[in-house]
This record gives sequence, structure tokens and C-alpha cells, in this order.
Amino acid sequence: MLAGKRIVLGVTGGIAAYKAVEVSRRLVDAGAHVVPVMTAGAEHFIGRTTLSALASEPVQTSLWDEASPIPHTLLGQTADLIVVAPATARLLAAYAAGLSTDLLTNVLLATRAPVVVCPAMHTEMWEHPAVQANVATLRSRGVHIVEPEEGRLAGGDVGAGRLAAPERIVAAIEAVLSAGDDLAGLHVVVSAGGTREPIDAVRVIANRSSGKQGYAVAAEAAARGARVTLVSTVDLPVPGGVVVRTVETAAQMQAALTELAPSADVIVMAAAVADFRPVVVAAGKLKKDQGIPQIVLEPTPDILAGLGASKPAGQVLVGFAAETSDLLANAESKLQRKNLDLIVANDVAAPGVGFQHDTNAVTLVQRGGEVDTIALTDKRSIARAILTIVVGIRAASTIPNSKRSLTK
Repeated sequence: MLAGKRIVLGVTGGIAAYKAVEVSRRLVDAGAHVVPVMTAGAEHFIGRTTLSALASEPVQTSLWDEASPIPHTLLGQTADLIVVAPATARLLAAYAAGLSTDLLTNVLLATRAPVVVCPAMHTEMWEHPAVQANVATLRSRGVHIVEPEEGRLAGGDVGAGRLAAPERIVAAIEAVLSAGDDLAGLHVVVSAGGTREPIDAVRVIANRSSGKQGYAVAAEAAARGARVTLVSTVDLPVPGGVVVRTVETAAQMQAALTELAPSADVIVMAAAVADFRPVVVAAGKLKKDQGIPQIVLEPTPDILAGLGASKPAGQVLVGFAAETSDLLANAESKLQRKNLDLIVANDVAAPGVGFQHDTNAVTLVQRGGEVDTIALTDKRSIARAILTIVVGIRAASTIPNSKRSLTK
């Protein structure tokens, strides 16, 4: 899997820099060509000679002293993957802000290859809101984060922030490269956010959906080579390579998806569509002195059921079920009623799950009855799990019936 892959290994100035030597050794042993890049801070912790000896070529450190006149462009364009281990708080901030402060940050900004970042720092630093905001920003742009572990830290105390074990880092690299372009050539349509149904010129009926999970799915699909159209009701940073259709109401979302569905290979309905809307929308603002308004509601269109009813052969349709009770039973019922291939169910009453959070925990139920449970993790990891199953569903659908029966 790693044989022949050109991997840039960035090392920054943290006490965990010594572990980068073991990461390099494992990558080289697996057949990768490792190009080491060290920051000035990293040289306070490990020497160039050690890393150069165990990597595939000598360490590079500067924009000005290397053989190539533009080393960052060369490294960024030729890499199959870039990994930064350890990544300090300074590196996370510079990368998130797009600052080109040294060779490594220049390489990160000059690449379109997948990037794996492995933070390591003291617990208080890792938990600081600014650091967490930078990590969230990088995730939203498609950067793969290998979260630090809990354990003994520099100074003798114990807590979160310890660099992930080298075997975990290498496994993450293998997972990213194995996903590769497995959605290349496919059109993936994703919906995101909660619809807003107007009551008057000011007020709406809405829900708590932030759209973060849908955007994570769109970012992951684009990273895996798909042509992605995102039908969105929210204003979040748009992942690279994603085309956005902005809508507000359920009717507008239905119109956009009806237009896009015939050309879609995969549809992921992550949006939280309102179930009801006012029958009459007031032209102006309803005023208190006019008394309490009587708002009569009617059902909104069932977009997911409509997509399921008209689903063309070969298309994979993924729905979501935000529940507060009977999670699995409700999910399985919705899967069957709406002709879905996969449903993503989550208990939005659980801590850290679903609406407004950067994390999620889901149960993935397939049409054939297979059930996968993903414990609480970041939404990009949830997106990765969803699309991995989608790829499997598509692969299974291409197996001739005679061969499929033999594989059961």
C-alpha cells in the first residue's frame, strides 16, 4: 500500500520530535520514499543526521539553501502525501491562517496532496480554544487529524496531548492513501443544514442543524476524487473543489435535488428538513399589538421519500435519522420506507452528538441488515466511515448475481 509512495515527513519543534525517527523508519520499511523536512525548532530536539540516515534522502530545512530554487513547490507537487509529526500549536496556527513562515508551511500551502497532521503539546495548550478552533478549521478543509493520546507528558504530568504512537500514525497514512480516489469520476450530491420555513417577513420555523456533518461529507467526497455538489442552507467555509447551491426552504431544497438527482451517482441527505411549514406566510412582520397569530401548519414535501421512489439503478441513496429514542428501530423503519441503501442514525440527545457539535456518534444501517456503530469522534471521521460503506455498496452492486451469490 505504501510501496512507491512519496511521503513528505514534516517535523516541528516539540519534545515528541524524536518519535518522527520511528515514523520515518516504519514508512521506509513499508516501501515508501520519505522526504524529511525539519523546522528550525525541530533541530533543537533531534539532529539532521539521524533523520537523514533513516529517511530516503537528506533532511531539507530552508527555502534558500536547497538545490532546487523553489523547493516548496517541488515538494508540494511531487508528494503523494504530507504528514506532520509532531505538529506544534505554532504549526497548526500558521497552517490554518495560511502563513508561509518556513519551508514546511510553504510546502503545506503548495500542495494538493492529502495532508495528515499529528498534534502534540501540553494538555493546557491542546485544550485551548484557539488551538481547537485551528484544528476544526483544518478539518473543515480536508486535513486529516491524528488526535494526540493521553499519557505522560514532558514535565512529568499526565494528560491529553501526547503524540500518537508511530504505529497509529502509519496506520492513518495507510488509511488515507488506501481511500485515495475511490470516488473519482462520480457525482456526489450532499445536502446540509436545517431548512427555514418563513412565518412572516422576520420569523421562521427552523431546527438546530448546523450543517457541519453535511459539509464534512462533502469535503471527504471531494478529497476522494468525486465531483461534489452541496445543497446547503448554511454559510460555512466551502471545502475545496465543492460547488454549492444555496437554498433556504424545503421546497427550494426539493427543487435543487430534483434537478441534480438524475445525474448523481451518490446522494447523501444530511440536511435536517423541516416537517411542517405555515400554510399562509404574512407579507410583513406580525406585530404584538395585533394579538396572538393563529399559525396553521401543513406538511413539507418528503424529499428523501421522493428521491427513494425515483432512484435510478445504480444510484446509492443515504439518509439520516436524528432520533431521541428507539434509535435502531426508527432507523431501520425509515431505511425501508424510503428505499434507502444506507441510513446514518444518531441520538441527538446524547452529549456531544449531532446538532451544533463538532463531534458525532452514529449507527450506520445498510439495506442488507449490516450495522456499524461509530463511537463519538469528529465529523470528518464520521464522513469517512459513511463514504467507505458507500464505496462498498457500489462495488457490491457491480458483482454479477451469479458471483454475488457465491460470495455470501
